[in-house]
Amino acid sequence: MKMFEFLKKHKPIFIGFLITASLFGYLDYLKIIIIPKEAFLEVSFVFVFWWGLATLIVYNLDYLKTTKVVLLKIVALIAFLTVILIIDSYFKIPDNPLSILLIISFWLGVLYLLVPAFFKKYQLYIFSTYLLCWSYFTYVRLASQTFEVYLEQGKELAFTFMAVPIPIMLSLWIYEQWKWLRDLQMQKTAAELAMLKTQVNPHFFFNTLNNLYSLTVQNSNKAPDVILKLSDMMRYTIYEGKKEEVSLQSEIEYLENYIDLHKIRYHKSVDIQFEHSIEENAQIAPLLFIILLENAFKHGVDTLTEAAYIKMNLSSNDNKIHFTIENNFDPNEIN
Repeated sequence: MKMFEFLKKHKPIFIGFLITASLFGYLDYLKIIIIPKEAFLEVSFVFVFWWGLATLIVYNLDYLKTTKVVLLKIVALIAFLTVILIIDSYFKIPDNPLSILLIISFWLGVLYLLVPAFFKKYQLYIFSTYLLCWSYFTYVRLASQTFEVYLEQGKELAFTFMAVPIPIMLSLWIYEQWKWLRDLQMQKTAAELAMLKTQVNPHFFFNTLNNLYSLTVQNSNKAPDVILKLSDMMRYTIYEGKKEEVSLQSEIEYLENYIDLHKIRYHKSVDIQFEHSIEENAQIAPLLFIILLENAFKHGVDTLTEAAYIKMNLSSNDNKIHFTIENNFDPNEIN
C-alpha cells in the first residue's frame, strides 16, 4: 500500500524512467544507437540526463499543452541539440569538451523553460556546479596525452563528476515540491481553522443578553456574574480568537463560562460534567472545542425535557491533547 502511494505521488519520475528506458532499448534494438556495455558510467550519465528531461516534460505536460511559446522554444532547443550532435560527429573528436559544454547549455535551457521558478531560485548553484564539473572534465580530457590514456585513467571519473549534479538537482526539485505541498496543506488547515472560528453561534450571545435583561428586571443577584462571564467570553472570542495559539487553560475557562451561562437559561435539571487534566504550559489553537460543545447543547440538552447530560474530558500529555464529549438526545428529533 505504501509503495503504491509512493508511486502515485512520484508518478512523473517513474513515467519518465519508463519512457527513457523504452526509447533507449528500442533505438539500440534498431541499431540507431549503440549502447556500449563496458562504458557503464558514460551510459548512466546519458541515461540520467534524458530521464531527468523526460520527467520534467511529463510533470509539466498540462502546462506545455496550454503554452505554445514554450513548446516552440523546446523544439528550437531540440534543433540546437541536433546541430550540436551533427557538428560533433563531423569533427570526430571523442568527448569533445566544447560539445559537452553545448549539451550542458541545452540541458540548462530545457530546465529553465520547464521549471523557471526553481531554476531562478537555484541558478547560482546550478551554474557554479556545472561550470566546476565541466572545468574538471575539460582538464581531465585535455591533460591526457592521447585519447587511449584518457580512456584508461580519467574518463570514468570525469563522467561520474559530470553526472553528479543531475540526481542532486532532481532530489532538490522533489524536495521543493514536497515543501510546496506541505505549505499548501498548512494554509488549508489555517483556512479551515479560521472558518471554524467564524462559526461560533451569535444566537448564544443574543440569548444570553435576553436572559441578562430578565435577570436585571428581576434584580437578580446573578446578573453581575452573568455580565462578567459574558464579557470574558466576548473578549476571548474577539481578541484571543485571532491568535494562532493560546494557553489550554484559557480555553478551558472559556468553555466553563459557556457552560455556566447555559445553565442559567435552563429551568430543568441538566447533568454537565467537565473533567480536565492538562500540562501547565500546554498551548492550542483557540476556539477548537466550542463548536462541539455548542452542538452537544443544541442537539441534546435543548431537545430533551429531562435527564439531559453532557460529559466532557480534556487532557494533555507529551504535546498531545485528547478531547472527548458525550451527550444524549431525543431520537425523534433526528430527520
